[in-house]
Amino acid sequence: MLVKDCMTPNPVTINPDMPVAEALSFMRQHNVRRLPILNKKRKLVGIISEKDLLYASPSPATSLSVYEVGYLLSKLKVEEIMAKNVTTITLDASLEEAARIMADCKISGLPVMDGDRLVGIITETDVFKTILTMMGARQPGVRLTLHLVDEPGALSRITGSIAALGGDIIALGTFHRPDGGGAMMVKVRGVERVALVKAMETLDVTVADVREN
Repeated sequence: MLVKDCMTPNPVTINPDMPVAEALSFMRQHNVRRLPILNKKRKLVGIISEKDLLYASPSPATSLSVYEVGYLLSKLKVEEIMAKNVTTITLDASLEEAARIMADCKISGLPVMDGDRLVGIITETDVFKTILTMMGARQPGVRLTLHLVDEPGALSRITGSIAALGGDIIALGTFHRPDGGGAMMVKVRGVERVALVKAMETLDVTVADVREN
């Protein structure tokens, strides 16, 4: 799965000289939590988040009058508080690379670039929605977590057994357990829960968890 398959294309943007108060209103109007910032040449020069805008606003405990607060915010431009060294990602990068960058850099979204042109944005929410789809979370079926010996052919035996039962695999993923052993998650429809568990046990595979939804 690539970034271009999961991103939000053509994101809403603002210019650097937009007042902070106007940017916050614009963000809420479009129901987004971050805004890429483009200059007059349509080049990416920064990004700003809802948190940045809220932190830039005076505290409710301020002694300033509402008129003074409004005046200050009208003078403060987003270019004064935006992040200028923007971490970006390319269209053809993998989804896991985008997730890794967001986790490592502690950021919640990445502008997506095609050369020097902004073409989209990918966020934590986009990653979560894609994971839900890949895990078959919204589809009914029997979900198994299996502990197995990490050896060639193990996956083939499991999927072959499910196919022999007439099962349809909705989702499948492998991972390593904390103790170093192998494990996988598989979600299947078209096979009764009891029959599925029994088939796995005949393969000398440990069924660590089974649930149906």
